[in-house]
Amino acid sequence: MEYGSIVYAFDIFGTLIFAITGAVKGVKNRLDFLGVLVFAITVGCGGGMIRDAFLGIFPLAIFRDNAYVIVSILAGIGVFILSPKAVGRWGIIQYLDAVGLGVFTAIGCVKAELLGLGTIGVITSGVFGAVGGGVLRDVFSREIPMVFTSDFYASASILGGLLFSLLFKLGVSGDILMYATALFTTILRMLGYHYRWKLPVARMVGEEKR
Repeated sequence: MEYGSIVYAFDIFGTLIFAITGAVKGVKNRLDFLGVLVFAITVGCGGGMIRDAFLGIFPLAIFRDNAYVIVSILAGIGVFILSPKAVGRWGIIQYLDAVGLGVFTAIGCVKAELLGLGTIGVITSGVFGAVGGGVLRDVFSREIPMVFTSDFYASASILGGLLFSLLFKLGVSGDILMYATALFTTILRMLGYHYRWKLPVARMVGEEKR
């Protein structure tokens, strides 16, 4: 299936969005300039690196194309400079993060489909690409990864991957398939954040249901 250069544009765009969220996290953790840049690069490029490693695509994209790291660095610098005015508006960052989640879910699914993987491989690739950078960010921050605790984060990516597989089997092809997956995942994540959707949490003996 042909997707054209839009795949590369989507990948760069998703890298930019996630790099911004990573840099914001660095600022909120009171890191210095270098620390903010490291967080920007880690979150911007981390998911793509994990995804490509899972798919066996070597060398990894960030080592073949400088644009990924350059975009992440520029995002980090921009956030560092604008932090007095921008950082603290976490709601805005959450919605930006939702866009990144949708874009990287779609890219991961596309790359897996181009390699001929089945439904499980397609969904897994989408999820790894979408949440990998955020997991690394939270581990570096010594926090439980948001993917395990947040309202409908990884779940939105999984459902986006399921939609991709379903539409692919129905004959939807090319850029439309990728746009639909990205948009669906983004909207689902935004709704989950807005309405505080959460998956059930296991209770221990003696705990009351909340």
